[in-house]
Amino acid sequence: MAQVTVSVGGRNYALACAAGEEDRLKEMAAYVDAKLDFLTGKLGRLSEGRALLMAAIMITDELQDARSGIATSGPMMGLDEETVATIINEVATDLEALTTEPHARD
Repeated sequence: MAQVTVSVGGRNYALACAAGEEDRLKEMAAYVDAKLDFLTGKLGRLSEGRALLMAAIMITDELQDARSGIATSGPMMGLDEETVATIINEVATDLEALTTEPHARD
């Protein structure tokens, strides 16, 4: 096992990976970091958890499009990254409210 240190969101993380995969892991971490930079640039300061969740959702959307072979399909069809980020932020706000507000029992 090899170990590599990556920087994401201004924080350093020591991660283990298979020998020879260090550069690939660094590239993937840099991609996640770029998504975080994009989100915070468009939406301002976000909690670390929310920013990482939003970045993960954006990357997953890209992955699903790549797997389907159609880069313009899916729930974010035809939307630019800024619009997608705004939608994801609104959804994250709603989800966060659901987890922090007390709920009446039926």
